[in-house]
Amino acid sequence: MSDARLSSIGKNMRTDTKIFCLSCKDPSYVFLFGANLAGKHGRGAALHAKQYHGAVYGKGEGLQGQSYALPTKSVALKTLTLTQIRRHVETFIEFAKVHPEMKFFITECGTGLASIPNTDMAPMFADAPDNCVLSERWRKIRSTKS
Repeated sequence: MSDARLSSIGKNMRTDTKIFCLSCKDPSYVFLFGANLAGKHGRGAALHAKQYHGAVYGKGEGLQGQSYALPTKSVALKTLTLTQIRRHVETFIEFAKVHPEMKFFITECGTGLASIPNTDMAPMFADAPDNCVLSERWRKIRSTKS
């Protein structure tokens, strides 16, 4: 997948997530998804990450295969507080900054099964480096909050 194609991803997140999952074979591309700390990747983007990008069942945070698990739910599968999630986002952003050779496709994590509004999640990625690709919706929200 070309950098231009990666940059255009995000207009329709559901479709583009499937396209990304099925077509990206470049090992430098990493699929970031919302996870639970128990690492039960059984639904949503987490299931896609397990099926297509090497997410490891039982591992609830960090790089695994061609994916990165960002916790938005607890071990008990309850939604984490925004403060807790923000700490995990900060950990991810530091990881992304240290790994400029990787290109991260950021799903709208936390907004599906964890039911967190986009307006709460998107601003957490305000300091994401250039090797992170956000959805068009998140880019717009992030720019209005800056």
